[in-house]
Amino acid sequence: MFGKLCIFSLDFLYQVCYYHQKHINLLFILGEFEIMIKFLSRFFITDRTNYQDPQVRRSYGVLCGAVGIFLNILLFAGKWTAGFLSGSIAITADAFNNLSDAGSSVISLVGFKLSGQDPDREHPFGHGRMEYIAGLFVSVAILLMGFELLKSSVEKILHPEPVDSSVLTVTILIVSILVKLYMLFYNSRIGKKIDSGTMQATATDSLSDVVATSLVLAATIISHFTALNLDGWFGVLVGIFIFYTGITTMQDTINPLLGQPPKKELVDKIREIVTSDSSVFGIHDLIVHDYGPGRLMISLHAEVPATGNLVETHNEIDRIEQKLQQKLNCTATIHIDPVVTDNAEVQRLHMLAITAAQNVNPTLSIHDFRMVQGSSCSNVIFDLLIPYDLKSTNVEIVNSVKKEFHRLAGNSYHPIIQVDRGYC
Repeated sequence: MFGKLCIFSLDFLYQVCYYHQKHINLLFILGEFEIMIKFLSRFFITDRTNYQDPQVRRSYGVLCGAVGIFLNILLFAGKWTAGFLSGSIAITADAFNNLSDAGSSVISLVGFKLSGQDPDREHPFGHGRMEYIAGLFVSVAILLMGFELLKSSVEKILHPEPVDSSVLTVTILIVSILVKLYMLFYNSRIGKKIDSGTMQATATDSLSDVVATSLVLAATIISHFTALNLDGWFGVLVGIFIFYTGITTMQDTINPLLGQPPKKELVDKIREIVTSDSSVFGIHDLIVHDYGPGRLMISLHAEVPATGNLVETHNEIDRIEQKLQQKLNCTATIHIDPVVTDNAEVQRLHMLAITAAQNVNPTLSIHDFRMVQGSSCSNVIFDLLIPYDLKSTNVEIVNSVKKEFHRLAGNSYHPIIQVDRGYC
């Protein structure tokens, strides 16, 4: 009976993880896993569909954090009891791992509460990045727990003790795995819906707990049926996995704080909204400032006809800024760049400048092209966008482009080049 129970449970876990990994239809399973969150959200969240609304995001974050605290404390109590009864260092360490998860959920909950505060004189851009800081604290807690688990497991390897594997112990571990799978799915799904790095970090932590507890369960079963004492060794494996999870989670939370480029989907959406207006030819110098989820500030240059009416163009740009704010919940500032479209010579030199840049390196591009005519020599002025991964220095690249432009256009035109870097 004991062996059949273990085999059935492990097979069930394998099947759930396999289907999740293969992205096969999980609507039924995930729907069952989300029952508690859906039930509680009816009482605590008024608008449960507008996930981009700051108030809705904060409500979901606080609710999921509270559920996480409750479940992790229950898991800690159950595993600590199992570890005490069996004498297993791996189970006891896994119990304190759940206790640290409860602390992480407290941090996440506080982070969501603080991030929802209104802007003030000291923080005019709001407190949205507190959510990222909370995610950073969660990753630090994961690293500390991984280190402590490694330390305890090495001591258990050096001084092994017999482990008692009862049906109660195995049952508690199996229930713990199922609970962590539930937490993995609801944190992952809701984290994606509200675009929360903190909840994604919590979901990753839940995945590490599933693997960790599965290893502890395997060690318990093997020790029961054989004379091998793998408790300490499996504890080391669990510690290494948790430590690795903490490092990757920390990277995911540090990047938004340092300033990372926006997602391609967001850039494409901005470009689509701005260029959908017939008066805009294209955009460049796009910068997205991220002050926390739902707190974006966007600035960009819009290329418009130089012959257009200034007042009408200004009104069109105002309407585009309002459209960006409505659709992306952001603050947008657009700079107008007039483009000459009715001068054949300017168009010819513009194409030669593009060709010169791409002859030097296909990844180079130009914008803000204009010409200032002189009596003996005319200046052609443009910005040169240089990718970060090019080996050559800016001076070397600019000189090469100038030399190539002179070869194509002749010496009667003098290129004045401003180096530019992309933020997307």
